Amino acid sequence: MYLSVSGRFRRSAVAVEPMEPITRSPTKARLSDRESIDYELLSMLEQKPDLSQRELSRRLGISLGRVNYCLQALAAKGWVKLENFRQSPHKQRYVYALTPAGIASKGAMTGRFLKRKLAEYEHLKAQIALLERELPGQDEDAE
Repeated sequence: MYLSVSGRFRRSAVAVEPMEPITRSPTKARLSDRESIDYELLSMLEQKPDLSQRELSRRLGISLGRVNYCLQALAAKGWVKLENFRQSPHKQRYVYALTPAGIASKGAMTGRFLKRKLAEYEHLKAQIALLERELPGQDEDAE
């Protein structure tokens, strides 16, 4: 292992065990962050197709540029159709309508999304249980 010391690198005496490489399942059972954003975008647009990109950005907690990029990618896949919102006084306003392919894709992602969230929940539950056991005096407070 090398440490930076005043701009120079030197060999450390600390022994580091090699880490096992992270292997991903060949199946698509695990949702990537991008797929998660796509799923949430599709869900929001299914409920309210007239949401602005700015509002989508705020609700998802991601940048406006990333929302724009994801919407363009969904449109390129044929999952979302962008239509001008003619009744809007702001002619730059769009309605994002899910296409039949988009609805089918969202349905396929729903199972993977649920599986991922359940795994996150189980992981958090285990972490909470571990932290509760580590707290001194926790048993005394429970009585």
